[in-house]
Amino acid sequence: MRAGLGRSAAVAAVVLALAGCGPAGETLGDPAPAGGGKPASEALADLKKLEVKGRAPMTGFDRGEFGPAWADVDHNGCDTRNDILKRDLEGETFKKGTQDCIVLTGTLRDPYSGKTIAFERGQKTSMAVQIDHVVALADAWQKGARQLSKEERRQLANDPLNLLAVDGPLNGQKSAADAATWLPPRRAYRCPYVTRQIQVKAKYGLWVTTAEKEAMERVLKSC
Repeated sequence: MRAGLGRSAAVAAVVLALAGCGPAGETLGDPAPAGGGKPASEALADLKKLEVKGRAPMTGFDRGEFGPAWADVDHNGCDTRNDILKRDLEGETFKKGTQDCIVLTGTLRDPYSGKTIAFERGQKTSMAVQIDHVVALADAWQKGARQLSKEERRQLANDPLNLLAVDGPLNGQKSAADAATWLPPRRAYRCPYVTRQIQVKAKYGLWVTTAEKEAMERVLKSC
């Protein structure tokens, strides 16, 4: 595993520890603030350290290259999707007999839109709240993840630093876009969003394109 993963483990721990404590200027108590609430000046400095390269082809990309969806990588008995729902929702209820693993209901204060969304587990209702890969896996694949080991890619796909419970339709709208082509419509969350992307890319040795870097800089300079 890359040395960067070990050096950055503390970042993910801080993110988990501070979940629910929104960074300065936020009004919703956003879940798992990016980079432990790292200021924009530090995020800009971190951005400058990222390699700038062109987007590689999608050749060979498959969701399976990042391991089974929502693996229990922390071995707590709960899959990653339910871990993130449990972290980001409020007032959760759980399926009996699952040791509070399977989330049945809860309320999301969506960081991307600012809306309050009721979550209810079910075939027709679960998709109202989706788990977004802040750095989309397809984007990661084209910017360095193809060269990672299978275990590193599995960690990337399940890393709490790279995951947020968000409005389902907005997650679909974003798809695999990077910061150059998509940003949260809620402007107050753009700084934490871009900061989080930078943290993820630094942690896993991923690069940015010129357009992506310029878009990130514009956002951070407006913070």
